[in-house]
Amino acid sequence: MASPALLMRVVASAYSVAEKAATIVRNVMSAGDLGIVEKAGPNDLQTKADRLVQMSICASLARKFPKVTIIGEEELPTDDVTEDLIENGHSEEILKKPCPPQYTGIKEEELVIWVDPLDGTKEYTEGLLDHVTVLIGIAYGGKAIAGVINQPYYNYEAGANAVLGRTIWGVLGMGAFGFQLTEAPAGKHIVVTTRSHSSALVNECIAALNPDHVIRVGGAGNKIIQLIEGKASAYVFASPGCKKWDTCAPEAILHAVGGKLTDICGNSFQYNKEVKHMNSAGVLATLRNYDYYASRIPNTVKESLVP
Repeated sequence: MASPALLMRVVASAYSVAEKAATIVRNVMSAGDLGIVEKAGPNDLQTKADRLVQMSICASLARKFPKVTIIGEEELPTDDVTEDLIENGHSEEILKKPCPPQYTGIKEEELVIWVDPLDGTKEYTEGLLDHVTVLIGIAYGGKAIAGVINQPYYNYEAGANAVLGRTIWGVLGMGAFGFQLTEAPAGKHIVVTTRSHSSALVNECIAALNPDHVIRVGGAGNKIIQLIEGKASAYVFASPGCKKWDTCAPEAILHAVGGKLTDICGNSFQYNKEVKHMNSAGVLATLRNYDYYASRIPNTVKESLVP
């Protein structure tokens, strides 16, 4: 049997690396010392978990795939990673799946991996643990083509016997796995948006959509999960603030199940290694009915947000 294509090996490794990351996230929380540092302000935090997880993910993937470009959220040295942070495993189940034909010839140096070690850091520090995700997005030719989202605290309120945590993954042309795909209730317009980065423009944009309900939660990964599990019909964030490592993995998973994610003006994101990290023109994402929401974004909002 031919050896698995590079993309499937990267995704299979990223799956195991994300599970290791989740263990680190839970261990830091249970040890009690989060080691919180303010980066740009009180809504831009970094914890010991962010630091350890990024070192673990980046070093583990770089060791296996040395020519891949890996871009992580935190600016950290890569040379002092201890062996206990390295994850060498991979998901056998993912390796068994055939690679979509358009991706079988990819070379290591053509891939860019975008890593958010702890998406929803502020919520993590506040004990809103189900908001927290670990994001590993894989891009080729500037497009998000595969992603892994781990939710370390999935089921954390479901009782002592519940399995804690889950890993969702997807590849364009193959689908997404690890969850039950569900559409939001028909005819209902439920908008999910930021919990801690609201502004007059964010709220003006949401009001223009005349939603039946607005859900405010932390983390881009968490918001995409709301879409693919049918709890929300649109993710709307009319503001700069989220970055490529926030959107790469979620975009790949959403696109793998037929959804769409763009900036607020309808432009696709580019994920090649040279791009600027900030998504300056916000985010608009849906599982279904993208055009309904896109057509209702006010021009005043679009003109305020320059890509």
